[in-house]
Amino acid sequence: MSIGRRTFLAHTAALTLSAFVKPLFATVKSRQARTRSKEKHMQITKAGSTPSSKGPAEWFTGTVRIDPLFTAPEPALVSGASVTFEPGARTAWHTHPLGQTLIVTAGAGRAQREGGPIQEIRPGDVVWFGPNEKHWHGASPTTAMTHIAIQEKKDGKVVEWMQHVKDEEYGK
Repeated sequence: MSIGRRTFLAHTAALTLSAFVKPLFATVKSRQARTRSKEKHMQITKAGSTPSSKGPAEWFTGTVRIDPLFTAPEPALVSGASVTFEPGARTAWHTHPLGQTLIVTAGAGRAQREGGPIQEIRPGDVVWFGPNEKHWHGASPTTAMTHIAIQEKKDGKVVEWMQHVKDEEYGK
């Protein structure tokens, strides 16, 4: 049985088109499925759902409470915590590989970078320490202070802790 030239070309074109279109649609569907499986959804962490912790004596002088706020999921690198320092409490000297931002939310505090003067900080003040800038921060001698601390992870690390801030350095 023979088919005409026109019929042959029509069938050949349909088969050729089918050979290219089917894999193309399969690729598109596969990409859509992968995209859907990687979609992230809004996440709300309810206030009070993450337990507070005491600031470890290796990293802090005085009474300090740390309330974790967030650690963004991969691939994000940022994390944040609300940190409350009782009067006279402070961090040890430390650095952050990608820097740190502090947003003072209550009380009165102090902050200092190595080689610089002690700075008074109050609610609404925003403090930026650059990458690997040695510094400390904490409450004033007579008033508690709370700040939100935001920093990013580099090579799995957010902070490098060093020696404690001596009373003379703190300005007592």
